[in-house]
Amino acid sequence: MSLFVAFSVFEVCRNVVGVAGNIFAFGLNLSPIPTFRRIVRNESTEMFSGLPYIYSLLNCLICLWYGTPLVSPNKLLLFSVNAIGATFQSVYIILFLIYAEKAKKVRMLGLLVAVLGIFAVVLVGSLQISDITTRRMVVGFLSCASLISMFASPLFIINLVIRTKSVEFMPFYLSLSTFLMTASFFLYGLLSYDAFIYVPNGIGALLGLTQLALYFYYHRSSHEDSREPLMSSCA
Repeated sequence: MSLFVAFSVFEVCRNVVGVAGNIFAFGLNLSPIPTFRRIVRNESTEMFSGLPYIYSLLNCLICLWYGTPLVSPNKLLLFSVNAIGATFQSVYIILFLIYAEKAKKVRMLGLLVAVLGIFAVVLVGSLQISDITTRRMVVGFLSCASLISMFASPLFIINLVIRTKSVEFMPFYLSLSTFLMTASFFLYGLLSYDAFIYVPNGIGALLGLTQLALYFYYHRSSHEDSREPLMSSCA
């Protein structure tokens, strides 16, 4: 009886952190809305790039496929978070295509076709692997590599913050949402005994924590710097 209770508590904990990860991911998916509000208002993509949305779509599709019963059983929460993410990215890409200038639109369409082609190859190719364990390993490695490369992208922003000593280009709520989401799925992966989930999300959580630490450090420094002239003038 006690073993059953312990197993039930374990399942509840895993589901709680998985649901929390979905909630934080939803907030993260909403973060580009101000950018697209500006694009729609100005009827132009201006200097914005559509590449992050294209890459995010590919990442969501591969991770979504990993979360399906055909690859990994009992990963419904992983499937749902990436299904929602793929939907958001698709909407952003469509809006970008509507308002992009012709040259940028053609380039984006080419990249979109390439992404869908890559995903089709992954999907069809993995289905040719009859052994479910091998199939899970192959798709798992692909999803893990995709997630790590995506979570590594903030390294550029981290470097920029350190060089400029400014957090202007590192929004606090975006960094916080990234940390909370990756930390939740890191725990979800640990409780699921799935290295393909907890390894990349563990890396993402560390990078997210680094961003938050830098934000508070440089935000405080800039705040102190801004007060220094006032104190001097009063003296």
